[in-house]
This record gives sequence, C-alpha cells and structure tokens, in this order.
Amino acid sequence: MTSNLVFAQYYTECLSQASYLVGDRRGRRAAVIDPRRDIGTYLADAKALGLRIEWVLETHVHADFLSGHLELAEATGAVIGYGSAAELDFPVHRLVDRRRISLGEVDLEVLHTPGHTPESICLVLREHADDEVPYGVLTGDTLFLGDVGRPDLLSSNGWSARELASALYRSTRRLLELPDETRVFPGHGAGSACGKNLSTATIGTIGEQRRTNYALASTTEREFVRAVCAGQPTAPRYFAYAAGRNRASRPIFDEHDPVPEVSAVEGSVFLDTRDPEEFAAGHLPESVNVGLGGRYAEIAGTVLGAEDEIVLVCEPEQAMESRNRLARIGFDRVRGYTRPQAVRRATRLSALELALVASERQLVDVRGPGEVESSGTITGAVLIPLPELLARLDELDRDRPTVVFCAGGYRSSVAASTLRANGFADVADLAGGFSAWTDSDLPTVAGERG
Repeated sequence: MTSNLVFAQYYTECLSQASYLVGDRRGRRAAVIDPRRDIGTYLADAKALGLRIEWVLETHVHADFLSGHLELAEATGAVIGYGSAAELDFPVHRLVDRRRISLGEVDLEVLHTPGHTPESICLVLREHADDEVPYGVLTGDTLFLGDVGRPDLLSSNGWSARELASALYRSTRRLLELPDETRVFPGHGAGSACGKNLSTATIGTIGEQRRTNYALASTTEREFVRAVCAGQPTAPRYFAYAAGRNRASRPIFDEHDPVPEVSAVEGSVFLDTRDPEEFAAGHLPESVNVGLGGRYAEIAGTVLGAEDEIVLVCEPEQAMESRNRLARIGFDRVRGYTRPQAVRRATRLSALELALVASERQLVDVRGPGEVESSGTITGAVLIPLPELLARLDELDRDRPTVVFCAGGYRSSVAASTLRANGFADVADLAGGFSAWTDSDLPTVAGERG
C-alpha cells in the first residue's frame, strides 16, 4: 500500500527542542505539532509541499519555550488543539482521549498521558488509519529517548512531583503497549532542562526505549517515582514565565520586524551576544555576556528577567537573530541594538594562573550538580549552579576578588558578567573552564552541592 505521509522534524539546537510537520500528500492537509514562535519555516515548507495547515497541536503547555500556536493560527486559520485538561485563556479545540484526527489517509490518534503536566498528550501517527503498527508516536515531554519528562515543574501550582510522577508512570506504561517497531519522536533531546538523562539522538523506537530507558526499567510505580524525582537539574529562571505566557492570549510575534539601532534606553540591560573571548577583549560596562553561539535564549532567560528592557550588543547582521531567539522564550522587551564598544576589559585566567592565586580568591563553580558529582571541583569552590546564581548572590562577598568557572568557559563568562553587573568589584573567570584545569593535571576534590 502506497503512503501519502509527509513528515518533517525541526530541531532547534539551542533549545534542544523538536517540532513536527505531519501531512497527507493526496489530501493536502497538514498539522504542525509543538511549533516554535518564529513560524516561517513551517509556512515555507507547507507551501512548497502544497499542504494546507489545518491544525496546530500542542502536546502540553510548554515551560521551556514560547510556542507559535497563536502565530500559526493567525497566519493559516488553523485550529489550535490541546489536551482536554489544559487551562488556557484563548479558544482551543479540546482533544479527548482516543480522538482521531484525519488528514486524509494519514491519521493522528490522541492519547492522554498526564505526568509531565496534567494536560500532556501523545499523538500516535499512522500512515493509514487501520494500520496495526503505527508509523510513530509524537511523545512531547512524556517520553524522551533515554528519559521521561520531569514531574517537578508545577509545585507552585498545587501539584506535587510525586503526584505527577505517579501519573507519568501510568502514562509511560500506556505507551509501552505500542508495538516495538513504533518510532518515537520526542519533544526534546540532550541539553534540555526538561529532563536529566536525554539522549543526543532525536528519533528512536518503543522497543529500544523498553530496553535502554532507565525510567522504563522500573518494575513498580514506587521505584519509578523515586528514580524520576531524584537528581533533576535546576530549572532555568524563565520557565514559570514562559508557561504562563503559553496559557495566555498575547500579541502576535513577527519575526521579520526590523530591530532598530539605538544608543541606549534608560534603565535598560545591555546583553552582549558575542563569544566570551571577544567580550573579554572589550565591552560596555555592566553588560551581560551571553554568546549567541551557545544556548543563548535559555541562558539569557536564566540571568535576565522577563521584565528587563534589553538592548542587544551585536553587529547589525546579528540583531534580528538575537531578537528572534529571545522571542522563542517570550522575552519581547528588546528595544534595539547597539554596536560593540571596547570600553572595559574582562580578566580571564588560565588554569596555571588560577592555580597560583586560588587560595586567595572566592571561587564559584556554576556547573550543574551532576557535572560536579561526576568530575569533582576545585578546592574551596562554592557550588552555585548558574540557574541559581541570581537567587544566591547574598551568599557571596561582593568585595572579595572572585573567580568563576564552568566546564568550558561559556557559562563562566555569563556568570562573571552577571556578578559585575550586580555590584561585584573584582571578577575573573577561568578560560577553558574546569576542563582546562584537569587537562593541566591540577588537583581536584569531590564536590558537594552548595
């Protein structure tokens, strides 16, 4: 039997986030699942394939990025679909369990899979509605490759992690009823803070996950809950904000709007998007450095506030990308950009230079707990994961010379510039990070979470 299936995965590396276009060639109907906010690529691909986007389907209310459901609905007239338990401030089609969405011969079946969030769903994709073996299942944040969605993000909304983890146990067992050949298309991959053990792969199978996923190896609900709740990374600061905006009606974002050049905006924060080496060579005083080459939006959302008025420090050709990537997490208060100015230098110490003065400095390790546990740290270092830095500034001495380090030097430049912007007088960071320290055969000690 021939297939009319059109299927595309869009993977946004800096957020480790996957979205999908599913369509039927003959019926020319399509759905987009978990779209990011800059929607141009979906519109262009659908047009090239002769498809009409009729559905925007969300597997849950996302916390790690601002979804493009409103933008796609505005551009195409598509219906927005959420699981029936979703609490939202705009009109949607509520998808009941086992609901079938036909795009022609191609068929999507809704499975209610609460756990990561109460409204989470998965979508079973079949090339033909009566296929015994599905083409795949789009699992959102319910099932990842190597992990499951974290259940601890809604404690402020009255849900306990253990309560949601119990629901997640039952949901994952439901997915394991699918044939082993069923492909798994997750919502995130390695690097995402939505889990703790995500694979670098972006496509797997149910059978593979049955054999290799640590969470699915749990034989009892109690064992599953204990395994899934333990050791979750600190969530980036912006998560609660993004989740709130995803529930709300809000202005439509236009990724093609130009970004004006400005000299300054009163009360603004300068966000320098250059690499740490360029930033260290010369920058505007009190600017915060989050390099565009890394996990830019996620890290910016960790050290800046959604209420901040932001002026980007970048070259003109990078202004639109810098603004659009911030919009992906809902940081829309970008007032413009200004070109880099070499007003002040930042100190970056080599590992050997730091070894000579380490005992005299306040050392701050901004890596995650898992990184420190696996590789150790430098004697005397205070362990403050980067997502916790702003909340724990009072634990540090603003007047004491300070050296910040991470794994490779990207996050340490972010952290050091954040400390300077918050009144720390003398801050350097370790060039090359903890990797440079260990590569130099310098001594380490076992780390304990600070």
